[in-house]
Amino acid sequence: MLISLDWLKQLIQINKPAAEVGELLTGAGLEVESIHTFEAVQGGLAGIVIGEVLTCERHPDADRLSITTVDIGAEAPANIVCGAPNVAAGQKVVVATVNSMLYPSGGEPFKIKKSKIRGAASEGMICAEDEIGLGTSHAGIMVLDTDLPNGTPAAGYFGLSSDEVFEIGLTPNRADAASHYGVARDLQALLKVPAQLPDVSAFAVANTSRSIAVEVENVEACPRYAGVTVSGLKVGPSPEWLQKRLRAIGLSPINNVVDVTNFVLHELGQPLHAFDADKITGDKIVVKNLAEGSTFVTLDGVERKLKAADLMICNAAEPMAIGGVFGGKESGVSEETTSIFIESAYFSPDTVRRTGQTHSLKTDASFRFERGTDPNMVLYALKRAALLVQEVAGGEVASEIVDVYPNPIDNTNLSLSIDRTHRLIGKEIGAERIREIITDLGIEVTAETETHLELSVPPFKVDVKREADVVEEVLRIYGFNNIEVSEHMSASFLASFPKPNPEEITQTILNYIADNGFREIITNSITNSRYYNEAEQESLVLVLNYNSEDLDALRQTLVYSGLEVLRRNINRRQKDLKMFELGKTYELAEGKHKESTKLVLFMTGNSSAESWKQPTAKVAFHDLAGLVQNVLTKLNAGNFTVQPLPENRLMRQGIAYTKNDTVIAQIGLLETSVTKQVEVKEQVWYAELNWDYLLKKYRSNLVAEELPKFPEVRRDLSLVLDKQVTFDQVKQIALRTERKLLQDVNVFDVYEGDKIEAGKKAYAISFTLLDKQQTLTDKVIDSTMNRLMQQLEKQLGAFIRK
Repeated sequence: MLISLDWLKQLIQINKPAAEVGELLTGAGLEVESIHTFEAVQGGLAGIVIGEVLTCERHPDADRLSITTVDIGAEAPANIVCGAPNVAAGQKVVVATVNSMLYPSGGEPFKIKKSKIRGAASEGMICAEDEIGLGTSHAGIMVLDTDLPNGTPAAGYFGLSSDEVFEIGLTPNRADAASHYGVARDLQALLKVPAQLPDVSAFAVANTSRSIAVEVENVEACPRYAGVTVSGLKVGPSPEWLQKRLRAIGLSPINNVVDVTNFVLHELGQPLHAFDADKITGDKIVVKNLAEGSTFVTLDGVERKLKAADLMICNAAEPMAIGGVFGGKESGVSEETTSIFIESAYFSPDTVRRTGQTHSLKTDASFRFERGTDPNMVLYALKRAALLVQEVAGGEVASEIVDVYPNPIDNTNLSLSIDRTHRLIGKEIGAERIREIITDLGIEVTAETETHLELSVPPFKVDVKREADVVEEVLRIYGFNNIEVSEHMSASFLASFPKPNPEEITQTILNYIADNGFREIITNSITNSRYYNEAEQESLVLVLNYNSEDLDALRQTLVYSGLEVLRRNINRRQKDLKMFELGKTYELAEGKHKESTKLVLFMTGNSSAESWKQPTAKVAFHDLAGLVQNVLTKLNAGNFTVQPLPENRLMRQGIAYTKNDTVIAQIGLLETSVTKQVEVKEQVWYAELNWDYLLKKYRSNLVAEELPKFPEVRRDLSLVLDKQVTFDQVKQIALRTERKLLQDVNVFDVYEGDKIEAGKKAYAISFTLLDKQQTLTDKVIDSTMNRLMQQLEKQLGAFIRK
């Protein structure tokens, strides 16, 4: 948002430099991102002065040149060679002095230097209007009628003073400051100087010859609609002052009527629209919704299909504008327009936001309406616009103001505790200072006691709905920098925070994965629906007004967006890749949208870089499984079951970790058919963790306990088992058999080969035993190991090498 300092000065008295004003606004929550100088003419006529031609003689070697001496207010006159046919002694002229820059109309800028022209010295340039960017005429030099002293800057003579413009990063909660008057209201509280609205008392109805009736059918979408007719005007270019105001904030002037509506919008924050009154069929405006699929051509010439929820401004026969968003091509103001109907309304933010997003339309009007405008500004803005139109385009008010406002929007009533305000601010600033700031911001104090203020908050304070919001208003005007930091860094929290903290847990795990050589990726949650098969597409969440056919649905899995990143890297000869992402997936289930968070990991290429010490090896299942298991351990996932990977379209040769019948993680090799969809030819190992479940079930195990006083004992067993038996099955049986002494079960060797029966494999497994109360005896150890062997033989058919 651009705010002109000169424009602000018309609303509030400001004597501070722009940089200081910028600091005040930033401190009050209106962050000034930059301040730039606006010049009505490029270069601001710097170095260009008024001079007087003292002598003028023909150049001896050029018939079309004259040698002049010009008084430019310096110690000695300047010698200047001039080619203009109308130059003569005694003239007041515009002179570009040496080292000044000229920005001609339609030409390239150039610098004035001392030179010799046909042997005669020239120390400047007497200018025509096109040579300094003031117009297009090159018929001769500009001859001025002025008594100003020689050497006076030309910018002052032409009234081309520069302006300082603030670029403000307006946050969504500050809709009240989306105008020059809104910013002036903040400065009123900061500077203790009253902000003044322009006087509209001169508004008067000349006649009622062009009355336009108004009917609002949808009062929820349009709580207030007002308008007035101005007749007998002439559409044309705006006066210079109005064009300058608009150009200063980056707008291009269009014509005097449209420029007035834009001017009032940026001055007061109230969007307006001007209709050609002669194109309002039946002299009636109806605010209503049209049937789904109705067509309407907007000002940009685009035919749009309307939704049933779109609010339309219609005449008695057809639509003329999309309410609060965009005007129509057929009803706009043109050079032939002689009567206009000025619309000033308050539209529901939800309605405008929905329509703007549906049609991908963003305008200055919709920007303000969808954040919330001031319903109490509607009539004032209408009178202000009517007076300005009469000033710049002529005409007279030819109707009474029509104002349809069946359900007035009331102020918000709040009670503010002085003590709680001090506590939230972190400093006692006094009840009187609190009251002063509140009233300076336009909030009325209706009653007060020693401990509380009863407040009436006007609707232009869109975001002030609670006591805490009022405290924020007080604090930003008082100044965050004025709150001293305590010697003892402490804080009182407004609410208890859950422990453990999910954000801290997440960051710890992500850091751990990154420390193991994985690189984090962040991919687009919008993907291509063609990645999914027919059955999957039934549960896809589709994007309604997508900008690209390749980005038309919300992803159901992070597989494809991750593969796209792998493809990009592989195509650039980066083939040994380890990547991870924490992201959301979306699906439509039983008519409801479901959102889930997943942590996924990808591995492809070699597991380690080439080295003379060891050969390279392709990434294998256990490279990824080991990391996943460590992550589950760090998350204190507890006892989980390892099962073969359920049949699915994405992965094979993998496992699933389950707990309480819920899959908490799965690892596998991505199917070739899946990788080929994204043009990845290499094998890709993939892991996916159910992050929502793991965070929800997380329990901290950081319990301080005494170190064991007695030694632990390790015993190893060699088991021959059927190939389909997993280590997890062995581990679960062991833990169920011995719950007290068994601390850990680990496999340290696996053998499959011709030295054992076909269809068999051998596990070498270690069992760690510990009794925290006493030293384990051989008798207890042997008894425990015998029970373990019996259960493994019984439940798994294990052959134990003794």
